[in-house]
Amino acid sequence: MIKIAHRGNIFGSNPELENSPYYLMDAIDAGFDVEVDVWVNELGIALGHDGPEYLFIPESFLLEIGHAAWFHCKNFEAVEFFNKTFPHLNYFWHQNDDFTLTSQGHIWTYPGKQIGETSVLVMPEIDYINIEDAIDHYKPKYVCSDLVGLL
Repeated sequence: MIKIAHRGNIFGSNPELENSPYYLMDAIDAGFDVEVDVWVNELGIALGHDGPEYLFIPESFLLEIGHAAWFHCKNFEAVEFFNKTFPHLNYFWHQNDDFTLTSQGHIWTYPGKQIGETSVLVMPEIDYINIEDAIDHYKPKYVCSDLVGLL
């Protein structure tokens, strides 16, 4: 099973550090993939969930983590940027859709929605008291969670 640290979280949500470059690198260095929230605007590339928080991210950083990153494009400009500049990296956009396809053909599934063999089980801790019960129930190939360090 490929474990994806949601915004770099491994042992629970940490809003003060989520999506920060160092936090993401720590999760990758610990052996996890990472889900990264990316914005692109007139100032360049930024990371952050609710808005651009970590500004002036160099393209080289995206390439450095690209082997382990699932880039969640947070605005149209980010989708357009990846499509033109880094089409080989794994990126996607969604809001409340039941699912969306990533650029590499994975099904990114909204929490609590149906999953299949190539789906990413996202945030199973939302619907299950015990995350291990969700893993046993769905038997996913990919799981994205704030608690991947407990799996």
